[in-house]
Amino acid sequence: MSASPNTALLSLPPLRPSPHKQPSFARSSSGSAVPKAASTSKRSRSSSIVSVQEVPETYDDQLDQAALTNVNAEWVNYKGAWLIHVVFIAIAILLLETIPGITQDWTWTIVNLGYLFVSYIIFHYVTGVPFDMTNNSGVYDNLTLWEQIDSGAHYTPAKKWLTSMPILLFLLSTHYTRYDSHPALFTLNLLALLFVGLAPKLPAFHRLRIKFFDAGEGTTPDPSAPPTPKEEDFKQR
Repeated sequence: MSASPNTALLSLPPLRPSPHKQPSFARSSSGSAVPKAASTSKRSRSSSIVSVQEVPETYDDQLDQAALTNVNAEWVNYKGAWLIHVVFIAIAILLLETIPGITQDWTWTIVNLGYLFVSYIIFHYVTGVPFDMTNNSGVYDNLTLWEQIDSGAHYTPAKKWLTSMPILLFLLSTHYTRYDSHPALFTLNLLALLFVGLAPKLPAFHRLRIKFFDAGEGTTPDPSAPPTPKEEDFKQR
């Protein structure tokens, strides 16, 4: 009498997992199949060369900014503050023209680059209120002057004027530097206008900080040595 198929299967030895292969899924305590990598804690990301961070804005900061007058940013709306840009540019050109040996090409190039970099430092680099006369509770400490103007609103008359001034100065400098015969000066003025004069003023870069080699608050994913014990660890022992 021949054995049935079920009896033949029962007589076979049980299958054993291969020692060279590991299961890709591990059974959790609840009985559901989860990936084995999920059971381990994730490692923190390493810091990148260039990082972009956004300055947060809380509801309390908005209330404090609306309740107090920011003297540090109000002066840019005065008509005299608009005219002072033209006056400083004219004085700088007259002073450079008195230097013997300097050509008109370099005069306008130096004035254009100087205006762009000085305005960048004033409006886009320095943060906070240098002369705190209103006791603003530190709500502007992380904001640049450009972000403080008109409570951060875009395309206001003051910001339109401050944006148009670098463009007008660039057009004048390219005219007097004879950009057709001096392509190097034209390229230098154009790159400075785009990356120093206009890019920081765009709404896309509002409250954003570009930092280089900033480790942030994360930890190194593969530390070379154990962390240094803190003072609290000794007190707990």
